[in-house]
Amino acid sequence: MNSISTECQQLKEQYDACFNKWFSEKFLKGVTKDECAPLFEVYQECVKKAIKEHKIDLWELEKPVLGTDHEKKDPN
Repeated sequence: MNSISTECQQLKEQYDACFNKWFSEKFLKGVTKDECAPLFEVYQECVKKAIKEHKIDLWELEKPVLGTDHEKKDPN
């Protein structure tokens, strides 16, 4: 899945690669210290900035839709 913003895509790919390596090579062997946390924080800041720039209302993302009257409505 792509990042919310093209400006964040490279950071996302770097974090994903770091996380996948850490998870498979260390976490599954009992090493729980997340070595990718600093990279995640940088990526998270980029995403937060993109959310503000695109004026995305985070409450709308959490609004339940499945099984409600909104499920089959045109978003417009």
